[in-house]
Amino acid sequence: MSSSLLFADDTPVPVLDPGRGRTKTGRFWVYTRDQRGWAGKDPPASVYLFEPDRKAKRPQTHLADFKGVLQVDGYAGFETLTARKEVTLAACWSHTRRYFYDVAKSTESPIALEALRRISELYAIEKKVRGHPPPHRLAVRQQESKPLILELRLWLDTQLPLVPAQSPLADAIRYALARWPALTRFLDDGRIELDTNPVERAIRPVALGRKNHLFAGSEGGGGRWAILGSLIETCKMNDVEPYAYLADILTRMLNGHPVNRLDKLLPWAWKAAQNVNT
Repeated sequence: MSSSLLFADDTPVPVLDPGRGRTKTGRFWVYTRDQRGWAGKDPPASVYLFEPDRKAKRPQTHLADFKGVLQVDGYAGFETLTARKEVTLAACWSHTRRYFYDVAKSTESPIALEALRRISELYAIEKKVRGHPPPHRLAVRQQESKPLILELRLWLDTQLPLVPAQSPLADAIRYALARWPALTRFLDDGRIELDTNPVERAIRPVALGRKNHLFAGSEGGGGRWAILGSLIETCKMNDVEPYAYLADILTRMLNGHPVNRLDKLLPWAWKAAQNVNT
């Protein structure tokens, strides 16, 4: 899956650990390409990679050849990727918003509520430009979003000394300020989204399905689960019915589909061929 802009995240996966008579925790690392927000030409796709842990070396290995913008949450392990100048991080306003939301929900803090109001203004602008090409998105952001961002930064700097230093509200403000360059990178690149929601959506079926699939039977099983997850989620992103797709491509592979033409069996290519045949 080639792209100069990816979304990345990870989620825990239970794996059977027979030696101890229980499960251990593995991880699915998920990388998503989704250009629909800026009318890009590449079809959407998600890739799941199973690993036994959450060490920073995992994304370093997965993205060893990646060059471009990686949009991520606050996990510090992604920061190590910026040691290579070819990788730039963009942060997630949805994660930032969540910290203020939790404070507002538990305390009804006026400062937290005001932060939510200001962030919602940014999202209102993004709603208007969704689906437009990058130059248009960039122009609107420079005109409408940038003044709001400048005001928000000044307001956060002013509020931080006024709240208890060890409070959840101070933590929320510091979380935003610590990631400010990455949070505001969308102002300079019309392709960057405001958040990591595309990869969050790709991860959601794993979390929702845990009560059904329970656990991977082994680390090898986790790897096979990741392959199927990649295909099924990419099918869904391309409006392809997963069962019909898997049944057809497995039959073709058993019947000798050339190994050097596997790209023709990717969900978007398969869909295009189906449309031609009908």
